[in-house]
Amino acid sequence: MDMSLSNASPVALKTGVLAVGAFADGLLTPSAQAVDAASGGRLGAALKRGDLDEKAGSTLLLPDLPGVAAERVLLVSLGKRADLGDKAFREALAGAAKALAGGVARSAAVALVDVDLPNRTLAWRVQQAARLLADGAYRFDAPRQNRPPERGAGAVTLLVGESTPELGAALKQGQAIAEGMALTRDLGNLGGNVCNPAYMAQTAQELGKEFGFEVEILERADMEKLGMGSALSVGRASYSPCKFIVMKYSRGGSAKPIVLVGKGMTFDTGGVSLKPSANLDEMKFDMCGGGTVLGVLRTVARLGLPINLVGLVMAVENMPGGNASRPGDVVRSMAGITIEILNTDAEGRLVLCDALTYAERFEPACVIDVATLTGACVIALGAHASGLYANDEALAAELLKAGMTAGDRAWQMPLWDDYMVQLKTNFADMSNLGGPAAGSITGALFLSKFATKYKWAHLDIAGTSSVSGDAKGATGRPVPLLAEFLLSRAGA
Repeated sequence: MDMSLSNASPVALKTGVLAVGAFADGLLTPSAQAVDAASGGRLGAALKRGDLDEKAGSTLLLPDLPGVAAERVLLVSLGKRADLGDKAFREALAGAAKALAGGVARSAAVALVDVDLPNRTLAWRVQQAARLLADGAYRFDAPRQNRPPERGAGAVTLLVGESTPELGAALKQGQAIAEGMALTRDLGNLGGNVCNPAYMAQTAQELGKEFGFEVEILERADMEKLGMGSALSVGRASYSPCKFIVMKYSRGGSAKPIVLVGKGMTFDTGGVSLKPSANLDEMKFDMCGGGTVLGVLRTVARLGLPINLVGLVMAVENMPGGNASRPGDVVRSMAGITIEILNTDAEGRLVLCDALTYAERFEPACVIDVATLTGACVIALGAHASGLYANDEALAAELLKAGMTAGDRAWQMPLWDDYMVQLKTNFADMSNLGGPAAGSITGALFLSKFATKYKWAHLDIAGTSSVSGDAKGATGRPVPLLAEFLLSRAGA
């Protein structure tokens, strides 16, 4: 999407569709007031008739308004004035984005950032608008014989009072975050027959070539030399060999790097502990942690942030077969810790633990792993918040704040050694399963034992990285949260 800023009059701007805002009680935003005055009160009349639903994000398309240069005016509900906040603002933008993406107009102007929000700057509003409008236009290029005709606005202008360098930077940030989300969503939406470990490795190499950062792909033999017995045990039965992807973005001088670790389980059958067949197709989304790391690298590189960032993705496929791991097997991790595999479907922690040990060599400022780790997190938090665990409270606070700023929230969960008794076993240092109780916590606690030498946080994104039903697909989360965190660290 081509996106720009303009201080043009909303009445005089020639475009396919102009989006303006209105509150449930009939109050119009400044831009909408100008349009209403120029059109002889058409917007006010429509509101009085009840043509626009009061719910934030509802829209009403009004073509050929007199006195207005735009071909169409899209009236967008901001909900009740008393409820105006981040949520209503984002819902209004999401509603506008949906209408613009599904309409016939090829150009659009959006005048929704002229709404004052408590404790939010104009730059924040511009960044949010750019990201939500671009993400709302996302379409997965599905392999269909008959492709649907292209629709939607390919060029969008955000109307602001005055274009400044700060607003220009905010616009670029929003676009870059949406670009990273699009890559994450594309990787998640591809079938496991396409997006396998080799495909993820190739994607990383292409990113490195495009943006000029170093990419190294460790093969099975390399991983064996490192002693990554835990990670390798998961992919043993797959025809697609494991790939350990190491990306090094270095623009922060001598500063210690931030390390992002992603679970890249390109398909998860559960292995010998086979999953039920219902919704098994959605296990292609089990690589969304790894996809997130790739998406964040694209965002950071696009913006040229002055930081050092390492991205580690353990790309593996978990299949049943004659060479598959069995319940009762004991494997040795890179850290030397032995693990009894009680369930081959608790495989994410087995691949992540070796990546967390590998991260030690970078002497990192902090390490954040991202994984669709447990269905238990979905039960606990649903689809609204990612589960956050950390061994450092300051790091946890940073991530929680970044999530609130980005509208990509996390919720901190306990990481208490009290739960460690659930991982006890007679046959190894620990088991990979803590039973049905507190499953997300015991999964995070397992990982914490491999992250003792640095500040570490874990994001369980099982509930937030994809959606089911008619809108089934990857969401691109938590790219916005991590991008906001890194923007803050970079002082942007």
